[in-house]
Amino acid sequence: MTQGSIGRALLRFSLPLWGGYVLQSLNTSVNAFWIGRHLGEAALSAAVHANNLLFALIALIFGISQATNLLVAQAVGAGRWARARRITGSSAILFLGAALLMAALGWPLATPLLSALGAAPATAAMAVDYLRVLFLALPPMLMLIFVAAVLRGTGDSRTPFVALLAVALGDAALNPLFIFGAGPLPGWGMAGSALATLVANSLGLIGLLAWLRRRRAPLWIGWRQRRYLRPAPELVRCLITKGLPMGLQMLLVALSLVLMLTLVNRHGAQASAAYSAALQLWAYVQMPAIAVASACATIAAQNVGAGHWPRVARTARAGVICHLLLTGSCVALILTFDRSVLAWFLPEGSAALEPARHLNRIVLFSFVLLGVSGVLAGIVRSTGAVLVPLAILALALWGVRLPLAWGLQPLWGLDALWWSFPLSALVSMLLSLAYYRWGPWREARLLATANTGR
Repeated sequence: MTQGSIGRALLRFSLPLWGGYVLQSLNTSVNAFWIGRHLGEAALSAAVHANNLLFALIALIFGISQATNLLVAQAVGAGRWARARRITGSSAILFLGAALLMAALGWPLATPLLSALGAAPATAAMAVDYLRVLFLALPPMLMLIFVAAVLRGTGDSRTPFVALLAVALGDAALNPLFIFGAGPLPGWGMAGSALATLVANSLGLIGLLAWLRRRRAPLWIGWRQRRYLRPAPELVRCLITKGLPMGLQMLLVALSLVLMLTLVNRHGAQASAAYSAALQLWAYVQMPAIAVASACATIAAQNVGAGHWPRVARTARAGVICHLLLTGSCVALILTFDRSVLAWFLPEGSAALEPARHLNRIVLFSFVLLGVSGVLAGIVRSTGAVLVPLAILALALWGVRLPLAWGLQPLWGLDALWWSFPLSALVSMLLSLAYYRWGPWREARLLATANTGR
């Protein structure tokens, strides 16, 4: 990633990333298909409530994996593999401990968390068992994300893709089996869908770790390398101080979606079902931008580690162009076939189909604007400048989107919620462009000293 064509490296690295993100979203969409089509709109709404809540709760810990990815990429770019192993070991212990703690606390707190979200009693009753099993699935899910982040930091995006493909296929196969039962196996309804996620992710993690051990991966930490698993205080501080702001960005997005869901719920079950169905598509529309932004962050971080600053600027330009082509194509494709695609997530003849198509036409283009912000934020974060991208996102979501969605309802009704998306995305893009052009992000550093890892 520090030599040769940046465009070729970006495509080669981002396409498996894109595929991996799509496969991760497939787990949620497979659940939504079986639940929405066979258990009804109320069950689909319950699953959306549970998934949004889970996403909000794991956002902070996810930032640690992003910080790990950038630290590993900088160390690899500088040719410091011992340091990369120390980073991997310290972050693995921190990440696993946090995942186990969240799983332990999530089971007893599932019911009060759903109540705090404002879910209707009938919805909460359907969602609680589903959410509890998802909490049990958190450790293998999060560790898969962590291992993938480490591998991507070394420049390997293909191995995580293969692992996620196996998980997605396993989840798809197990969903109907665990939801409806077969032979002596009982059906668990919505909880069975979450159980499929738990089993598929657990088997996928075990298989990935066994493969890496067999292949003697460069950053594999075995018994002889166990000293790298002792957390280094400097690295732990870095992972927390840099990871928390990146995780807070995810948390702000998740909480804004949760609050948007509460606003939508006030307009009735049909609006809630339309929004829930559209959310399934939005996840896929955002995938190209997220993949390109992640690839740009990794490529830029390796070049920062190697001291190749002109390549960092070229990575930003290539990333924006690549995002516009890929995301723009996805938006055009979905708008062309939106009726058929939205129908996958709604019961036959649902009255929510046309409202879902309407809100899609308003919201979808906003993801083109947000993707530009995401690519530039990935470049900026590669140096360790994590606070300003967080501030820009907070302003766009909490200073523009939510106030507009709330305040314009007397004038525009339900459409105020949908128009708040493109208006806030425009603000985010303009601020991100300004900070990339004139901000002091090139002077930031992920890790202050260079002796960690000896």
